[in-house]
Amino acid sequence: MKAAVYRRYGPPDVLQIEDVEEPVPKDNEVLVRIVATTVCAADWRLRKADPFFIRFMNGLWRPKKIPTLGMEFAGKVESVGKAVTHFAIGDEVFGATGFKFGAYAEYVCVPEGRTLAIKPDNITHEEAAAVWFGGISALHFLRKAKIQAGQKVLIYGASGSVGTFAVQLAKHFGAQVTGVCSAANLDLVKSLGADEVIDYTRDDFSKAGRIYDIVLDTVGKSGFRRSMKSLKRGGFYVLVAGSLWSSWFGGMWAAATGAGKVVSGIASGGPEAQTFLKGLIEVGKLRTVIDRCYPLEQIAEAHRYVEAGHKKGNVIVNIPRR
Repeated sequence: MKAAVYRRYGPPDVLQIEDVEEPVPKDNEVLVRIVATTVCAADWRLRKADPFFIRFMNGLWRPKKIPTLGMEFAGKVESVGKAVTHFAIGDEVFGATGFKFGAYAEYVCVPEGRTLAIKPDNITHEEAAAVWFGGISALHFLRKAKIQAGQKVLIYGASGSVGTFAVQLAKHFGAQVTGVCSAANLDLVKSLGADEVIDYTRDDFSKAGRIYDIVLDTVGKSGFRRSMKSLKRGGFYVLVAGSLWSSWFGGMWAAATGAGKVVSGIASGGPEAQTFLKGLIEVGKLRTVIDRCYPLEQIAEAHRYVEAGHKKGNVIVNIPRR
């Protein structure tokens, strides 16, 4: 089968299309023919070994454990292991490989359990492929911040893959949402339900005098001091992406002074979270924002575009069927 493989760390051009062995499902696994996958932050960071500690997990000098990237996908069930009971050949599914990656390929094997579900009928494979990383991350961190109806929530990076889902989910939970993004994305974020949108290139959200119950930073650029200045005492400063100083040392200071609570770490989600998001999608209350689609043969270009940091929502990679 065809797969995008990288044999060394570096720029997008290290990704090359190669013929690799097609996986065979174990007894509890499902073999999925992938129709669409995405380029998310974890993909390009692993490709670059950025931050450096990635090398200690995936090979110091070159990638050894994970030669094929891709965390999330949508596709069709090609075959199933003999112990699989919830899926059948031909089912349209969506899910994630998690930190095993491997979705930049024509086929992938995934366990029947935690990260695979039947695709909603009212969305495309491209839309379904992007739900796991952005949707699960947004849901995880909003729940960690104990979001409640009536709260004021600021979402920094509201037009990205996590941000677009976070705006919609925060509104679903009854919050008053302010999105921060560039001027080019103001209309998009408003269309997702944001009550107010701030253009970060013109206005500093921390100088407006508004106070928020939750400040959720999806891109690590809100600034610790600015965010704490705008945070209600005892509120939640959520770092989906951010520096060690902000998440660790800043978190200790905030806890010691009672200024607030800093939430960071790695998002997690299982069947309950996926079912929750699927339900919202099926009733039209949650949608995927897609910026661009690339064929697998242009995976390097897709990575280059995403890494530049200006995408709206999600970038999709289509896996053509031979």
